[in-house]
Amino acid sequence: MEFYVSLLSLFVVIVSLSLHFIFYKNKPSATGLSGPLPPGKTGWPVVGESLEFLSTGWKGHPEKFIFDRIAKHSSYVFRTHLLGEKAAVFCGANGNKFLFSNENKLVQSWWPNSVNKVFPSSTQTSSKEEAIKMRKMLPNFLKPEALQRYIGIMDHIAQRHFSDGWENKNEVKVFPLANRYTFWLACRLFVSVEDPNHVAKFADPFNALASGLISIPIDLPGTPFNRAIKASNFIRKELVAIIKQRKIDLAEGKASPTQDILSHMLLTSDENGKFMHELDISDKILGLLIGGHDTASSACTFIVKFLAELPEIYEGVYNEQMEIANSKAPGELLNWDDIQRMKYSWNVACEVLRLAPPLQGAFREALTDFMYNGFSIPKGWKIYWSANSTHRNPEVFAQPLKFDPSRFEGSGPAPYTFVPFGGGPRMCPGKEYARLEILVFMHHLVKRFRFEKIIPDEKIVVNPMPIPEKGLPVRLYPHKA
Repeated sequence: MEFYVSLLSLFVVIVSLSLHFIFYKNKPSATGLSGPLPPGKTGWPVVGESLEFLSTGWKGHPEKFIFDRIAKHSSYVFRTHLLGEKAAVFCGANGNKFLFSNENKLVQSWWPNSVNKVFPSSTQTSSKEEAIKMRKMLPNFLKPEALQRYIGIMDHIAQRHFSDGWENKNEVKVFPLANRYTFWLACRLFVSVEDPNHVAKFADPFNALASGLISIPIDLPGTPFNRAIKASNFIRKELVAIIKQRKIDLAEGKASPTQDILSHMLLTSDENGKFMHELDISDKILGLLIGGHDTASSACTFIVKFLAELPEIYEGVYNEQMEIANSKAPGELLNWDDIQRMKYSWNVACEVLRLAPPLQGAFREALTDFMYNGFSIPKGWKIYWSANSTHRNPEVFAQPLKFDPSRFEGSGPAPYTFVPFGGGPRMCPGKEYARLEILVFMHHLVKRFRFEKIIPDEKIVVNPMPIPEKGLPVRLYPHKA
């Protein structure tokens, strides 16, 4: 039934957009720029090349859309039509550098309409203004010095997670467990919710929300977008209850002004002395909880995948982590110095992020007409950058499909070539947070188990993040005490 509802929704949107295209087709805008548009094609009316763009990800090879067109047009910038928008795709390190260096000058971040509809209170101001507000708030909590105090909390939750979800089991599915681990951490560190039952109450709605966040914005029963809106409303209601209780606790001295991001948001005013409304805070916390666990859970899953496939890499990580584990007193938690010693483990994690970046790329919007590489980019066009245009490019990384952590030794890859966290002003502010939660996960994983994949050739689906189709089931072999 759900399939037919989705099919009907797709039919309705295509017919509606086709009528709009027929009767209101835009004439080419006069940009005032002398250069030609980038080479490429717009594909089918309205739909453009969106289906091919998405289907290469569904088939597990999102880079194919990019590299096929680079080869066809002999150009590292080409035009297309994605998600109902005229678009240019900027490829390679030079494209990354140009976009990251011109953030809020020539381009700004852009999200599909579905995002604004799932977060309705955020539409009172532009996404650019909201992003700037958030980035002013986050550094105090996500810079390395501040994160040091969270390592013990991460270690404690990781111990509970592996004890509850992994130990005394012969087989597990990695992705759901990794998702649970990173979500538990995000709940604890952002809003001080640690009780597993309370965390579990949020889990299914969050999965529904993440799945429908970037989708066709048709609000009909059974569609991913409809489920995302319902999930958003449920979570926001729960978060507002937490926010109201926190206000009381802060007033009565039962909560600390610095204990988490929620307290900071409640007590921080803007330049005009105004405080955020409860719904705005709930939306921002909602976004942080999604960003704070979704991408890291994908990264943790692929770390298990590659360690299972590459015993020599596993051995290197195991030796490094056991040296740290053996240096700890019984019951002593991990600390900042321990994390700094995990150099080989982080090189391995970086190579995983190169081959399976959770963030495949992102969109920008042209704020004005400009020229790039001799081509005109009109104001209002959407611009997509792709991590795979450098990560899997043999001109950038020799033997790009080979797993080689040594690429990250010394000064590491050239600037703007390794971009799993984006770059420039829009670089993910949670990069250091992600590093900590990934390394703590690796520490507890290899300290406890060896493991092997149950499905050797499990298909990888990218929608929008890479995920093993069956959740990566593995067989566990606990280390002997």
